[in-house]
Amino acid sequence: MAVEHPVAAPSGDQTRIHNIGYRNYDGPRLGRSYATRSLYSQSLRGAYGLGRSVKSKVLPMLLFVVMCVPAAIMVAVAVATKANDLPVDYTRYAIVMQAVISLYVASQAPQSVSRDLRFKTVPLYFSRPIETADYVRAKYAALASAMFVLTAAPLLVLYVGALLAKLDFADQTKGFAQGLVSVALLSLLFAGLGLVIAAVTPRRGFGIAAVIAVLTISYGAVSTLQAIAEVQNSTGSIAWIGLFSPVTLIDGVQSAFLGATSAFPGGVGPTNGEGSVYVLVTLGLIAACYGLLMRRYRKVGL
Repeated sequence: MAVEHPVAAPSGDQTRIHNIGYRNYDGPRLGRSYATRSLYSQSLRGAYGLGRSVKSKVLPMLLFVVMCVPAAIMVAVAVATKANDLPVDYTRYAIVMQAVISLYVASQAPQSVSRDLRFKTVPLYFSRPIETADYVRAKYAALASAMFVLTAAPLLVLYVGALLAKLDFADQTKGFAQGLVSVALLSLLFAGLGLVIAAVTPRRGFGIAAVIAVLTISYGAVSTLQAIAEVQNSTGSIAWIGLFSPVTLIDGVQSAFLGATSAFPGGVGPTNGEGSVYVLVTLGLIAACYGLLMRRYRKVGL
């Protein structure tokens, strides 16, 4: 039987170390803050389809136009008729246009997070000097900022139009400021809820359906129960029922503290005491959404 002999290792003079061109990076290292800002700006641009295909721009830009066109029409009517006030208060505009806002959240929240989950790219983010909290903050801030642009732009149209119509400057400025506070709170709440729901599934279609269902069903159920309570002369429970829908939460906060007219049955919003509960519940939901996102991405990033 033949015995195989091991091949002798090459002697020292036969070994070679080849320089294949790798060099150490000696440029600036921008760190976590730069990476977080980049993720924020990229996510914000993506919320309006910027830097993406034309198809991705259609829906967000269309919804932005739909939000602004009614405000422009109201301004034109106010200027033409020389009205003494705008047809809709600044704090009421977002409530009236809530269907458009809900559709925007439903379309853009999954776009922001579902693809990262689906294609398992989240761990790649965390392989860089970016941490879970940085990722969550960047995504949350980007969607909230995009929503603020969506909801504040028509208020700006109303405000400029009111000044062109020579309406009272002090009253319009006060109303505009109250409207901005209202839509800022709405943007934080809706962005948080949308991201939490979308982060549950990597399927974008499921995320869109789930966000629409939560926002529309909750509002429909609460409005129905409030109407029943009014018919049964149980007006004291109307304000408490409003705690169970994001839209009515914002409505209650602004009617209690921002001088808005309530959309609740009978036009009677929560008292200051009940309004304090509305504020606490709203802030609690925003904090809970942030905490749930942190918990979700700690698991995903492993």
